[in-house]
Amino acid sequence: MTRQVSAWGGALWLSPQHREAALDAARELDELGYTRLWTSGGFGEGLPAVYGEVLSATTRIGVASGIASIWHADPTETAQAVSNLERDYPGRFLLGVGTSHAPIVDAKAQHTYTKPYTHMVQYLDALDAAPEPVPASRRVLAALGPRMLKLSAARSAGAHPYFVPPEHTALAREILGAEPLLAPEVAVVLEEDETIARGIAREYMRGYLSLPNYSDNLRRLGYTDKDLLDGGSDALMDTLIPWGDLERVCAGIEAHYEAGADEVAIQVLTADPTSFPAAEYRDLATALIT
Repeated sequence: MTRQVSAWGGALWLSPQHREAALDAARELDELGYTRLWTSGGFGEGLPAVYGEVLSATTRIGVASGIASIWHADPTETAQAVSNLERDYPGRFLLGVGTSHAPIVDAKAQHTYTKPYTHMVQYLDALDAAPEPVPASRRVLAALGPRMLKLSAARSAGAHPYFVPPEHTALAREILGAEPLLAPEVAVVLEEDETIARGIAREYMRGYLSLPNYSDNLRRLGYTDKDLLDGGSDALMDTLIPWGDLERVCAGIEAHYEAGADEVAIQVLTADPTSFPAAEYRDLATALIT
């Protein structure tokens, strides 16, 4: 599979207050040659309408949901939304679905987070049985552990692991096999000042390390409880969040390709999470997209 370079952005991309800026940013990513824009958030009532707006505003770049929660995105409504996007923008939308996390699901008081693997199988069954089914080739799973990775290979186009170091990418490739798509998210900080860079990275890491799916996954890879405390150890940060100058950050991204990734969804972290990191994505495109 040809190497692909993509961008990953959170809820800022879906915010009504930043809609025009988001569309401008998407147009530039399209022009720069990024394969896909992954966005997350806003799945309580189906797929956000902004996906269609981004696809309409651009000419080539793909869009992926990263990740629609199977506890909150109704499968029939989701399948219909995917069908509509496929009709209007053939081959450009990829549905990413995942099991989310117990603290998040339980806090909404609509569901109890039990048997997430079983629930994922049932959700995929529902996508298959919908009036407008979602083909396996147009969906991927947020997979961390071996069982979910195997399910990704069996019933979708592949896997989109989030918050993972290169050693997980290597393990995922081994489990998936050669053909399925492997598209890890990789957060980066293009900042040479170590104090500033670590501050940005640690603030980002702190929230994810509090979620059992991510912390348990890192423990499976050999990281200790000490690595997971207080926003993460420097050693964990250095492998999980490439930071520094452009050359050093690109080396961290390349480590995932070398470990077996087909596509890396790059999330640029900055000190200002309310603005789009356009300059950083330009620099990364120059270095990574040929």
